[in-house]
Amino acid sequence: MTGRQRTRSTFLPRFLRPTGPFRSAVLSTGALAACASLAAGCGIVPGATGGSGDDSIVVMTWAPEDTAATNKPGMPAFARAYARWINANGGLNGRELKVLTCNDHNDTVDAAKCARQAVKAGAVAVIGSYSQHSESFLPPLEGAGIPYIGGYGVTNAEFTSPLSYPVNGGQPALLAGLGRELAADCGRVTLVRPDTIAGDALPAMLDAGLTAGGHDKSVDQQAAEDATEYSAQAVASLEEATAPGRTDKAGKAVDGCVIPALGDRTGTFMDSFRRAREDYPDVSTATVLGSVDQTVINSTGGASSAFEGAYVTGWYPVAGDPRWDPMRKVISENAFSDTRIDPADTGVQTTWIAYTVFKSVVESLGGGAVTADTVTGALDDGLRIGTGGLTPTLRWEFTDQLASIGFPRLVNANVTLQTVREGRLAAAKEGFVDVTATLENADVG
Repeated sequence: MTGRQRTRSTFLPRFLRPTGPFRSAVLSTGALAACASLAAGCGIVPGATGGSGDDSIVVMTWAPEDTAATNKPGMPAFARAYARWINANGGLNGRELKVLTCNDHNDTVDAAKCARQAVKAGAVAVIGSYSQHSESFLPPLEGAGIPYIGGYGVTNAEFTSPLSYPVNGGQPALLAGLGRELAADCGRVTLVRPDTIAGDALPAMLDAGLTAGGHDKSVDQQAAEDATEYSAQAVASLEEATAPGRTDKAGKAVDGCVIPALGDRTGTFMDSFRRAREDYPDVSTATVLGSVDQTVINSTGGASSAFEGAYVTGWYPVAGDPRWDPMRKVISENAFSDTRIDPADTGVQTTWIAYTVFKSVVESLGGGAVTADTVTGALDDGLRIGTGGLTPTLRWEFTDQLASIGFPRLVNANVTLQTVREGRLAAAKEGFVDVTATLENADVG
């Protein structure tokens, strides 16, 4: 471990949070305070419909682009395509949707700048975004009362902030589900993960799944998230995975498992791993969507890649599922051959679901004002939102089940289990697997 401490939010549960006129006053005061902190000033109350005096609805989507670590350019690119589609079909309740985008550069300073830009522009929500730097972007949003809808789930704070409305279970659910599935089939398990604050939270989630299946905890192998090669880490992971461990009933050693979870650098790790593994006994591999997709599998050898036969956990149905057809239609008609937008990318998929949620919220308001406060009010009042079967019906509230481990906003702990079969990602099990009970036992202290 790096010695960094994980912090846990101390926000009030919903039944103690201000509501009604008092809540509006509190959030408006926070918004004005946030405006005052901006060098250029705001000129409007953040969260009001529009931002330029018209009746448009202003939102923002951000993600890192052109960095040496994980990049998600398809998320803001898809958000712009979604706006073109919505506006070409009459807008949101007749109002134009204006989507602002921002590059957080995987940097704490730029993440805060993106959030302040959303405040200054009068955005009513930040939707379908990715950032590892919640400690930088959440305070400005919370000060202005702007909801964060459908983050990627890469930080624990996305599951604690009362203004966060996650559409999936993030990395915690993916790793808990993967650990539970691998517990019966793996010998020693090595997790290769980023040496970052966000990465520090991953071992506990994987171990929750492993121990639920009666398996020992994993070996934590840290690695730089922006390295250009991982020879040392590949060798270290193989040494750990092939060390004496579990045996089957016949006394034969059970193959160890290596789980790379390095985001965009997983493919780079697998290049090093493929070269190093020739000198070691057989090991299995497994990972989570977001660290691998069909493009990575293709680039690492397809059916002959180290991922062949691997289990992969995801949040949603496989990319070829017909439930994605509406999203694909938006892409084909409005993306104009933008190669950044891959319908199989979990970031793009998350942005689609997040905008689906926002569309339902606006429709629930009828012809009423669309502000940050009315959006959060609708969500906090128990609005139930369907996503066409891509997730269970979503409804946000502070949940008792996962509040005990610091995740009161994690309302969708379902994952899907996929496998790489003949070089293609395919469903390993039908439907969703709920890992709520597994997460309840996670050691996040």
